[in-house]
Amino acid sequence: MRKTSAVLATLSLAVLALTGCTAAPSFDGAACDRAAAGDGIKDAVTVTGDVGAAPDVTVFSPLTLTEPAYADLTVGDGRAIENPNQVVSLELSLYSGDTGKKVFSTAYDESQRGLSTTASWSEQSPGLGEVLQCATAGSRIVAGLTPDAFGAKSLSGIGLDDDDNVVFVIDVVDVFPSKAEGTLQFNDAAGMPTVVRASDGTPGVIVPDTAAPEKTVVQTLIKGDGPALTADQTPVVNVTAVNWDDKSVVTTTWGTTPRVDLGTAVPEVGKALVGAPVGSQLLVVVPGLDQASAIVYVVDVLGVAPAPTQ
Repeated sequence: MRKTSAVLATLSLAVLALTGCTAAPSFDGAACDRAAAGDGIKDAVTVTGDVGAAPDVTVFSPLTLTEPAYADLTVGDGRAIENPNQVVSLELSLYSGDTGKKVFSTAYDESQRGLSTTASWSEQSPGLGEVLQCATAGSRIVAGLTPDAFGAKSLSGIGLDDDDNVVFVIDVVDVFPSKAEGTLQFNDAAGMPTVVRASDGTPGVIVPDTAAPEKTVVQTLIKGDGPALTADQTPVVNVTAVNWDDKSVVTTTWGTTPRVDLGTAVPEVGKALVGAPVGSQLLVVVPGLDQASAIVYVVDVLGVAPAPTQ
């Protein structure tokens, strides 16, 4: 059953957009002890099938829970979800704890997979956000959530009573890096901004007190070892933009949600990214027009968004 609702619109994975800037938290060590969550839920639900494919699920209902519980049925060997704003690609199915019936599922189709973050899932259900902390790519998770894990949201929109427990089977198909990962590159062009980085990758941009270039300038600061971007791909990026004249931060995605529309929003930067390997960090200076200030863009290429089905 493919049923959407006000509750699971939510679970709909919207196009990633740019928001304001805050600190970029990471999960603490205690939160990363996934074994500490307990495995009692495994006795109440059986799941078969491969990760990434629609599972066969039996819920031994009615399922009684006094608190949320989850367990890793398969532990993947891929990248871990280390902070709430890291981009992930998931497939999932939901079941009624009372009846055991499926009430929602994603398509389990690579061409239709969306992108999301743990932070976005936490906004819909704090309990679900906790389930995803520190999970690794390639994992399959079973979780039982009590109604209070959804906060004040009603479950009636997905065909459940508001006092029903909800069973999730979640496949963590992919986990994107949170910052550029590659080899530092040497650039000797004079009069260009300098970039420094915090331990989590957040860049600081030092703009010199000189005139901005009159043509677009592109430097590779970190060269990744992933596949090179093509013109028809949509890169997922973290970006900071700084005004050359007054040195102010125009916008940044660090500490919030990476974006997929940078090439459309700033075509000059989109062109500069073509050919850059995934994992790279680029510095792109775009001259201002009509006496406007030049803008300095520092772009971390985190991956590629799935291509939509035609």
